Amino acid sequence: MHFTHLACTLCGQKHDASVPQNVSACCGKPLFAHYDLPAAARTLTRESLRTRGKSLWRYREVLPVRSDADIVTLGEGWTPLLPAPRLGAKHGLTQLFIKDEAQNPTASFKARGMTTAVSMAKQFGLKKLAVPSAGNAAGALAAYAARAGMEAHIFMPRDTPKANIIECEQMGAHVTLINGLITDCGAEVAKRKAAEGWFDVSTLKEPYRAEGKKTLGYELAEQLNWTLPDVILYPTGGGTGLIGMWKAFDEMEKLRLIAPGTKRPKMFTVQATGCQPIVRAFDAGEKFAAEHLGAQTRASGLRVPKAIGDFIMLDALRSSGGGAIAVTDEEMIACTKEVGAAEGVFVAPEGAACYAALKRLLAAGTVTPDQTVVLFNTSTGLKYLECYGG
Repeated sequence: MHFTHLACTLCGQKHDASVPQNVSACCGKPLFAHYDLPAAARTLTRESLRTRGKSLWRYREVLPVRSDADIVTLGEGWTPLLPAPRLGAKHGLTQLFIKDEAQNPTASFKARGMTTAVSMAKQFGLKKLAVPSAGNAAGALAAYAARAGMEAHIFMPRDTPKANIIECEQMGAHVTLINGLITDCGAEVAKRKAAEGWFDVSTLKEPYRAEGKKTLGYELAEQLNWTLPDVILYPTGGGTGLIGMWKAFDEMEKLRLIAPGTKRPKMFTVQATGCQPIVRAFDAGEKFAAEHLGAQTRASGLRVPKAIGDFIMLDALRSSGGGAIAVTDEEMIACTKEVGAAEGVFVAPEGAACYAALKRLLAAGTVTPDQTVVLFNTSTGLKYLECYGG
């Protein structure tokens, strides 16, 4: 469509978008997709969106796939933005929402990134894809690779929730369990991919998962009648969703979908106390985040001790006036029931972490009851039954 080039997120050097790319050749950092936004704005308008299909591909002009024939889709995106009145009433909040990503295919937000990554892999004629995953990305790759007729080679920590492992196996993926963390799984993919002929679709180590994830930002604006919330709380492992949304806000302003000078939401990243590299780096004023050694948390999606997009996240948090907060596993588990009993949404521990963080921020006066607040639930609690004694 209007996709023009890739550029390094650290130094800005352009990269060829006509061939498969992983990280930038210049700095070894993530690549971002760039578009001819003035051209896209001619057809991507508030009015045109009113008649489009309810999936993330409604934002076709700012997604990178050249031909519709290469789109690999299971109907992902356009998940509900649920008002949470009873939960909000506990804290005097009248505008509290849950963006429920559990209603995606494969029951997690990872479907957004994998639809675009696998579609681009199809465009490039790739046949074998590999990923290290804490669970939900693995399930999404297994599904979209199967849909595209590709091989999926998946590496997960041995203690990944059983539901994720079964999910991948039942969709025909090649699953390898590793004694270690997601970083150890990533090292195994890196070691073997050349010899095996795999293309690595790790978080932010290919450019297009972030493009699917950025549609979270477009949807939020559209669902809030082209305004942006005051506060976003987002559970962060690799951080692609937070990074993608921050990119989307800039694109939307250039597309004139939101008004010029629209105030950006305060972005808060939420991590586990047992794995909080972004929180530590934010608090220390660092540009990059050191690896969190000995990472431990029952929220498998938050057990990412080192994120390649750390500097992009930290810049977004600081630019937005937001911050980073860590909560305990015990808080997450308790908040899962509190959210479920109040609003009927069985959130994943990562989603519950956002509510736990909100309570802290309200108590500190950092978030106030008059603000519009969005909590992200990234998956369903059904995938984490081990956390609840199941």
